[in-house]
Amino acid sequence: MSAATQAFLDMLAAERGAAANTLAAYRRDLDGAEEAVGDLSAASRAKVATLAGEWSALAPATVARKASALRQFFGFAVDEGWREDDPSGALPAPRTRRPLPKVLGHEAVAALFDQAEREAVDDKPLAVRQLALLEMLYGSGLRATELVSLPRAACPRDAPFVTITGKGGQARMVPVSERARTAMHRWLALRPSDPPSRYAFPTRGGRKGAGHLTRVRLFQILKALANRAGLDPEGVSPHVLRHAFATHLLEGGADLRVLQTLLGHADIATTQIYTHVDAARLVELVNARHPLSRREG
Repeated sequence: MSAATQAFLDMLAAERGAAANTLAAYRRDLDGAEEAVGDLSAASRAKVATLAGEWSALAPATVARKASALRQFFGFAVDEGWREDDPSGALPAPRTRRPLPKVLGHEAVAALFDQAEREAVDDKPLAVRQLALLEMLYGSGLRATELVSLPRAACPRDAPFVTITGKGGQARMVPVSERARTAMHRWLALRPSDPPSRYAFPTRGGRKGAGHLTRVRLFQILKALANRAGLDPEGVSPHVLRHAFATHLLEGGADLRVLQTLLGHADIATTQIYTHVDAARLVELVNARHPLSRREG
C-alpha cells in the first residue's frame, strides 16, 4: 500500500472515526486498485479508466462500493496537493438499486413473542435471556453487535434509556419500552455472575475471562425460536427485527428524523429505506394533511 493511501486511511480513522470493519473494507478496495494501476496518487486518468475492465465481472453493488472508495481517496489527494486533477470521472458508475430489507409483519412478530413468553414462564435463565434479546431488538431497534456487546453498566435499573455505542464509536441514547425493561430486569436477576463479566449478555469465558454473546449465537437463537413459533427461520434475523422496529414506528406516525436518531444513522438517506409504507396510506396522509386538501374546489 502506498504512503498516500495509508494517509487516507489514517484520516478516516482520526477525523471521521471510521470503525475497524470500515477501514478494513477501504483497505481491501484501495489495495486492489493499486495492484491494478499502481500508486493511486500518481496514476493517470487513462490508467484509472482501465479499472472498468478489471471490475467487469463484479456485481454492480461491488463496483459502486469500490468506485466510491476511490472517489473519496482522489478528493483527499487533491485537497492534500498530491494531485492536480481528480480522475474520478473515469471510474465506472453502475446503476444500483438498494434492495429493501425483508419485512416481518405484525402477526409474525406477535408469534415470536408469544413463543418466547411461553418459554420464559418458569424463569429458566436461557429462556428469559432469549425474551430479553427479542424485546431489545424489536423494542429499541438495536443492531446485533450493539446488543450482544451491551455493557451491564449501560442498563440502569430505573432509567427508560440505555446508552449505545454504535458504528464509528458514536454514542447515542436509546429509549427502552416498559416491556423491554421488565424483560431485562428478569434477565439481569438471573444473569450468571461467575465468571465476572462487564457485559449484559456474557458467555462462560475463557483464557481472557468472560466475553459477550456472539452475533452468530444471536442469529442461531432467533432462527431456532422462529422455527418453534411456526415461522420460516430464513425470514427472521436481528436485522429483520430492527427493520420491523423502524417500519412499524413509521406506520404509527413516527417522524423520520426521530427514527434516524433512534437507529443511529449518520445520514438520513439511510433511514429513508424504511419508508416503504403502502401507497394507500401515503395517499390517505396527503389527502388528510396537505393544506390544499382543506380548500374548497
